[in-house]
Amino acid sequence: MASAEPGSGDAAEAEEAIYEVMPCDRTEQSQRLAVEELISTEASYVHNLQLCVCDIRAHLRDKQLPGLDLEGLFSNTDDILHVSRRFLKGLEATAGQGQEQLLSISTLFQEFKEEMESVYKIYCASYDHALQLVESYRRDPRLQEEILATLNATVPHTGASDLSFFLVMPVQRVTKYPLLLGKILENTPSSASAHSALQAAARAMAQVNANINEHKRRREVAMKSPLLIFFPPLFCVLPPEAATKYNKAEHLTLRDRLARLNTHSIAKKTTRFSRLLMHETGIVAKTEDKEYDDLEEKFQCVASSVATLKENVASYLGHLEAFLLPTPHQRDLQMEQGPAQQHRRLSELLQSTVFPQFKQRVDRLVWQPLCSLSDTLEGPQQLVKKRLDKLLDYEKIQERKSEVGSVSYDEEAAMNTYLAINDLLVAELPQFNQVAVQLLGQILRSFSALQLDLATQVLHHAEKELEQLPHGHMPLPSFWKVVEDSLQQSGAQLRAFCQAFETVTPSPGTQPLTPAEERKVLSLVSKHGPDKLYQVTSNISGSRDLDLTLLRGQIVALLQSADTKGNTSRWLVDAGGPRGFVPAAKLRPYSPAPVQQPVLQLLGLDGGTERRRHSYASPEAPRPQVATFTPAFQVVAGFSFAARSPQELSLQAGQPVVLLEPHDKKGSTEWSLVEVNGQRGYVPSSYLVTVPVQDPAGCSLPV
Repeated sequence: MASAEPGSGDAAEAEEAIYEVMPCDRTEQSQRLAVEELISTEASYVHNLQLCVCDIRAHLRDKQLPGLDLEGLFSNTDDILHVSRRFLKGLEATAGQGQEQLLSISTLFQEFKEEMESVYKIYCASYDHALQLVESYRRDPRLQEEILATLNATVPHTGASDLSFFLVMPVQRVTKYPLLLGKILENTPSSASAHSALQAAARAMAQVNANINEHKRRREVAMKSPLLIFFPPLFCVLPPEAATKYNKAEHLTLRDRLARLNTHSIAKKTTRFSRLLMHETGIVAKTEDKEYDDLEEKFQCVASSVATLKENVASYLGHLEAFLLPTPHQRDLQMEQGPAQQHRRLSELLQSTVFPQFKQRVDRLVWQPLCSLSDTLEGPQQLVKKRLDKLLDYEKIQERKSEVGSVSYDEEAAMNTYLAINDLLVAELPQFNQVAVQLLGQILRSFSALQLDLATQVLHHAEKELEQLPHGHMPLPSFWKVVEDSLQQSGAQLRAFCQAFETVTPSPGTQPLTPAEERKVLSLVSKHGPDKLYQVTSNISGSRDLDLTLLRGQIVALLQSADTKGNTSRWLVDAGGPRGFVPAAKLRPYSPAPVQQPVLQLLGLDGGTERRRHSYASPEAPRPQVATFTPAFQVVAGFSFAARSPQELSLQAGQPVVLLEPHDKKGSTEWSLVEVNGQRGYVPSSYLVTVPVQDPAGCSLPV
């Protein structure tokens, strides 16, 4: 009995020891299983993600199915796969580290925190849109059949019935990281060295999920505003209903806009406008955000550059077309060969081939991308305007909150809306500006390359035509000598032509009158005065009421230089009885035609010395015969004039004169050449008046 008791005591002590050790073993085992679960599930996740990217998406891309949006479906899964592969490699490297494994895992999560947040934030923001695409494809039998055939061909072992089985995996994985870390942390004693590191890793991943949810919430707040669909690679494609809502909000008729006005909207807009005025006048300080202001300034600079470039490209194409497309090939040239015909062939080639090809390439490589970039800028511009409106509301609510101490639920929502839009712009505008500048630079490089190609092509065709000219192979100095000689010869011919042209007396500008017409003219002069007389230059056929039908050469008196509607192209005239309207373009001021033109001696060109038909410096100059005018009118001096030089002639008011030339040697009509009592000279044209001859013995001046 005595020997048995000690044995019984030892068994009891051993049993107690077993019960004391087993809880610790179970904790370690659970911890190990949790770590293994983290690594094994990460490996399975990366494998399925690789199937989704490399097999399913590639198979669907090869099919090139119309209406299938692969970018909208798979978003940035490439970036997620890249990060996840590196993360899995780091997890697998912690195996066999013993007690240091937990510390290595915690450090790994801390290192990948920012990368995971960056890639999963974009994917989760576009996940709802991807699900909507999957649902729309289910309603399309053709697309659904192709998608199922792809799944059966690439991943038959998964038993997936649609793409949502794979699309949900990134969302599930990022939300599971805090749970897996929490499970490891539960089975790690608080006294362990890795306990605090695991806590920090768990908090970091929980913060990542919180930031993703906040990013998604703010994007949803921003999408409630009437915004354009943004640039897909940066802003993630908005759902179709968001685009529809924007179209309804931005493309309203005037009646719809008036119907939306109410006291609340009017009061809100009035408050914003008054707040904006106080900003501009300095009554209240504007909330400053240096980071946002710099981003917006760069964005507005990009938008202005795009608009200016569009205007310049359109103007450039118009001017280039006018410059490159002369049309001598459309005219009948009398020269069958030589430079004219070669220029004709070159012009025809430029018009029919070279410029159309260049314009087509510019449209495809420059104009269309530029228009697309301009359209893309409208979305952020609308968001920038919306932020300003929300900023004005935010400042007003902040003032009220500082005075009262609290705000209403709607005011709190308005403040959150401003913060969401502001954070969204601060996060997205840097990438947007960068990509927009890159696209703008690429467009400019393409435009420069196209212009270089055009110049090369035009020069090539021009050289082919120049080779056929006689001077095509002439040395450059000899060529310029030929050009100089040709220009000098042409200049001499032009000067000779101008000198000969100046010696030719122009034909009378008015038509001679019959005796009956002269009597009618006297009547018109007595009624309206000589300065109101006009002569018809071509036949006029009245086509409307109150229009006159007149013959070429008839004399009329101007009554009014516009019709009843103020149209200055139709004048009211008196035709010596009937009155009516005639086209102003078919009337010219009337001056009496001479009965006999003075006989002028055409002077030749002598050794480059110019001699005019009226020279007052030489007494040997031939004296022209005095023109005899019809007795119906006579030119008299309306005012006295005292000569100030030998070339001028003094006059007395009422003195009859003979008008030789109604202009001076330079063609100016301010001075007229007259003859009085055998003396000739110039007098101011405004001092002369034409009056009807009422008394053969003299004339009476109009009062």
